[in-house]
Amino acid sequence: MEEHSDRLDVQVSVGDQMVLVRVAGEIDIATVAAFRSALWSAPARPVLQLELSGLRLLSAAGVRTLLAAHLRVRACGGELVLVDPSPVVARVLRVSGLHRVMPILELASPIEAARRPVVATTDLQLAA
Repeated sequence: MEEHSDRLDVQVSVGDQMVLVRVAGEIDIATVAAFRSALWSAPARPVLQLELSGLRLLSAAGVRTLLAAHLRVRACGGELVLVDPSPVVARVLRVSGLHRVMPILELASPIEAARRPVVATTDLQLAA
């Protein structure tokens, strides 16, 4: 599944236990319907991950859509997880309070990972 426009690109990958949605571009009033459509059409799995590293803009309409998706997934017994938000999007998530509502995973940067000793088997860290 894929939604693509000049301002928004959404790619959906489906696994046995998880759906990964990669979002790049801008989510605003003009693109939020395509974003919502991609989320709502994703098949039900225990985990819905939204990879946000390529997202440059998240408007209030996008925040409302994320919250609605979180409630929808949770009502079905699943979990919505935000992965690696860009700095601008991470700030919107903090200001809006969504960082308190849903888990946010930040992937370790390659430079940071190279400086750490290899003791863990995962590169994911839960952001507070």
